[in-house]
Amino acid sequence: MNLDRHSLVTVAAAIGTAFSAATAQVGRNQGGVLDPNVATEQQLTALPGMNATIVKSVIDQRPFLGMLELDSLLGKSLTREQRTALYSTLFIAINLNTASRNEILLVPGVGNRMAHEFEEYRPYTGGLPQFRKEIGKYVTAAEVARFEQYVFVPVNLNTASDADILSIPGVGQRMLHEFKEYRPYKSMEQFRKEIGKYVNAKEVARLERYVTLQ
Repeated sequence: MNLDRHSLVTVAAAIGTAFSAATAQVGRNQGGVLDPNVATEQQLTALPGMNATIVKSVIDQRPFLGMLELDSLLGKSLTREQRTALYSTLFIAINLNTASRNEILLVPGVGNRMAHEFEEYRPYTGGLPQFRKEIGKYVTAAEVARFEQYVFVPVNLNTASDADILSIPGVGQRMLHEFKEYRPYKSMEQFRKEIGKYVNAKEVARLERYVTLQ
């Protein structure tokens, strides 16, 4: 089959979009890290440093739109050392493409050198496989997998697979259906309007962190 230059560019772009959509997702949780926005009261109470008063404050103020917001709340009751220990089991995933240096440094085991490596390869157009490849230059595969529990690359609303959408914390089959029902999305404003039929504005904002139209 002969293709002219324009056709080749079009095909290449389509392949790139498909690859990105198929690989951009929330990091695979190895079973040890809870998202405070969806964890149960019982789960939160069982974590190190947490008591009934702190758990109530977390539940009352969620959903949190990022780790800095959560860290600010917990900083009223827990020391930096206590929070550092807690974040190995309680964390809101950070966006690999947009997280600030301060957010990245909240990832357990990440110092300034590794934070620099996280930032160096932005944007992660190849999704989490790109993250595994690039960060795998510096640490073992096991350490990359551990880091992956704390990060995400937004999924494309119009092309993401069911598995990618279901990787978003708190999204189950019902919300998966709603995400897909309104495809194709023309704008993020449309996403806010349609999903806002089912959850409040703050929850829409939380979900919006994990999605993109690019």
